[in-house]
Amino acid sequence: MSHKSFTSLNIQEKLLKSLSLLDFTQMTPIQEQSIPLILQGEDLVAKSKTGSGKTIAFGIGLLQNLDVKDFHIQSLVICPTRELSEQVASELRKLARSQHNVKIATIYGGDSFANQKRSLEKGAHIVVGTPGRIIDHIGKESIDLSRIKILVLDEADRMLDMGFFDDISYIKNKLPSKLQILLFSATYPENIKKLVSSIMNTPKIVTIEEDNEKFLKQFICKVNKNSKYETLKIILLSYRPDSVIIFCNTKLEVEELTHNLYSDGFDSEFFHGGMEQNIRNEMLLMFANKSIPILVTTNLAARGIDIKDISLVINYDIPHDPEVYLHRVGRTARAGDEGVSISLYDDYGIKHLNAVKELIKTDIEELDVKELSYNDRSSIRAKYVTLHLLAGKRDKIRAGDIVGTFIKTLDLEKNSLGDIDIFQKDSYVAIKRECFDKKIPKIKEMIIKGKRVRIFVL
Repeated sequence: MSHKSFTSLNIQEKLLKSLSLLDFTQMTPIQEQSIPLILQGEDLVAKSKTGSGKTIAFGIGLLQNLDVKDFHIQSLVICPTRELSEQVASELRKLARSQHNVKIATIYGGDSFANQKRSLEKGAHIVVGTPGRIIDHIGKESIDLSRIKILVLDEADRMLDMGFFDDISYIKNKLPSKLQILLFSATYPENIKKLVSSIMNTPKIVTIEEDNEKFLKQFICKVNKNSKYETLKIILLSYRPDSVIIFCNTKLEVEELTHNLYSDGFDSEFFHGGMEQNIRNEMLLMFANKSIPILVTTNLAARGIDIKDISLVINYDIPHDPEVYLHRVGRTARAGDEGVSISLYDDYGIKHLNAVKELIKTDIEELDVKELSYNDRSSIRAKYVTLHLLAGKRDKIRAGDIVGTFIKTLDLEKNSLGDIDIFQKDSYVAIKRECFDKKIPKIKEMIIKGKRVRIFVL
């Protein structure tokens, strides 16, 4: 891993201050190799796995030369999913926290078009969105792309897998001819090469082949249909992870498995593309702040989310596409942390497992569930509970206001509170379960900064 400091870059002091506040001091390999090229104005194709620090890499490029007095859109970031769009926008806002009045707008399907239009009319420096909704705004002439200087294609390989090649080409043709293009991708298949040749002109190529084998321990476990669920429970009770993602191949199986786990006392929730967007957003937020220890999901969560400290990934089903296996297990063992993946397989899944082994070119250790032991037979419960506050940035609410009010009003210790996420109209506070049980159940509202704020438990 690189030990080169961000201070070695010729960037604004305000950006260095934000990086310091985010506790980022040393660059990751993708940042060290790509940021100088981005700052020089070069077109760039960067191949690096999700979670390697690419958002900070292109974020520094977007913010370094941003004219905050010009409220025309200066950069456009295209992402494959709504979840990734929100995560990228959130990271960019954190990076821009020390720069005054930087406006970052998100536009994607499943959210109000009219609200997005009003947000764009007020002016934005950077827009982050999905291809389909960007095209919708182009068609309705509700977005001005005439002054864009930088185009970022994030998770480009996934966008092409989702059939967005023509959409990306269409959007690119609506942008100024003088344009810096930054393309980030976890893999570099033929369709990416085709896209690069059609929209970019002799880009610089950066490839980071990060070896995670010393951080990721991969296991497989032979099961039969009748023992599969019981095997899963034994694994959970043995490892007792704070955060685990369990992958299934279908939405129906995701929901059935979650129902079974919940019925057996495990705090678990499901996550798939059939859910309303606001519910999906809350599920990811609660999983990230440790209010949900077990997330059961389809391949929707295999890419496009960046949640830290996931110690265990379980493939309840072996994926049919071996590339998907890499993305699934890539949710753990990130940024130098250790992680474990366990894949359950039966006679039907052997052919898919063999395809995985052929792709990764490494042995995967066989796990004998009979050798697993556990003293604590109690089901896994969440360490935190999430409170939903009906107040946010528009009410001038800050994290310090929430912390101060909770400590004073409820006589809590500061370490009783976990993550605090503040959005335009809402805020979410993670509180340790034992403190919640003693202090919160009967509280429906609190006074924060002189405003009466309603509180709900998620």
